[in-house]
Amino acid sequence: MHIVGFAITFGAWVAEAAAGRFRTTRVMDYGLLASLLTGLALAAPWPAGVDLNYPKIGVKLVILVVIGGLLGMGNARQRRTGEAVPRGLFAAVGVLTFAAAAVAVLW
Repeated sequence: MHIVGFAITFGAWVAEAAAGRFRTTRVMDYGLLASLLTGLALAAPWPAGVDLNYPKIGVKLVILVVIGGLLGMGNARQRRTGEAVPRGLFAAVGVLTFAAAAVAVLW
């Protein structure tokens, strides 16, 4: 489910990029929320004595917070102006989402 959350966020990002709209959507927010909640569940030391990879958890949490901030800024800008978000901000959401999924799978 953790990877699915990132896939939802990235899939919504790809759909918006393919349509040329460069907007953040609620689906991206929901995917990010799913990634956060499942990540917290995975990071909890359920059985006693399990060694967790704290550097990986820290890196993923920082990436997740940055993505959340970018999505929040994009949503606020869209509500205020009604226009699409800047391309740099939009691209950063996609790159960071892909990076978070890559860290989850490869590290």
